[in-house]
Amino acid sequence: MTNRRATLLTIETPEGVRFSYELASPVIRSIAWMIDVAAIAALTKVAGKVSEGLTRVDRDWAAALSIIFYFVISIGYGIVLEWRWRGQTLGKRVMGLRVVDAQALRLQFPQIVLRNLLRLIDMLPLAYLVGGIASFCSRYGQRLGDLAAGTIVARERASTVPDLDQIAPAKYNSLLAYPHLAARLRVVASPESIAIAVRALSRRDGYDPVARLELFRELATYFRSVVPFPAAASEGMTDEQYVRSVVRVVYSS
Repeated sequence: MTNRRATLLTIETPEGVRFSYELASPVIRSIAWMIDVAAIAALTKVAGKVSEGLTRVDRDWAAALSIIFYFVISIGYGIVLEWRWRGQTLGKRVMGLRVVDAQALRLQFPQIVLRNLLRLIDMLPLAYLVGGIASFCSRYGQRLGDLAAGTIVARERASTVPDLDQIAPAKYNSLLAYPHLAARLRVVASPESIAIAVRALSRRDGYDPVARLELFRELATYFRSVVPFPAAASEGMTDEQYVRSVVRVVYSS
């Protein structure tokens, strides 16, 4: 058994497909956390101003309120942002990191709550000593919160989220019925191909009908080749509908 730290997490889906996440290094995670600490400190300072106003009434109550504010902000900060920003806090967003499910499934709210609550233990006795030791001993750099929640922190490919309501309106997406294959598609589809698909969908009404059919046929053929979904997933779809579903999958993680 080796303790060497991995830089990739390779996952094999039930369909036999293998793909990898690039893991965030301890240094990058530390920088992201320092940014988050600064944000938490700023929020706590604002809350402290509120509690200071109570010192004229009851100093003990003000002190207790300050402790409550700190706990709520320090834990709630990670929970709220990681849920709203799909696995990112301010620090993670700046450093291009994201919390993801270790099995490549959709990140769930209970996982986010658990990994942030256990941060209280990871921080003991000071300076993240417990979490640092756990991360060092874990092959995939997981602190106790990540191990318990079944999450990892991975590097994220830079991307710009298009207006999905315009180019890929939210409807039932049969590709999302296969979460492991959908996760695989997000990883292996090239940024260039996704950008072309987004452009094609945005400008589809301006294309010559024959050229439009040819363009979407080529795009659909490419996406089907990189991640083959079961035939039932695309039954009755045109090539353009398939490309629209692919774009929705890529940007719905």
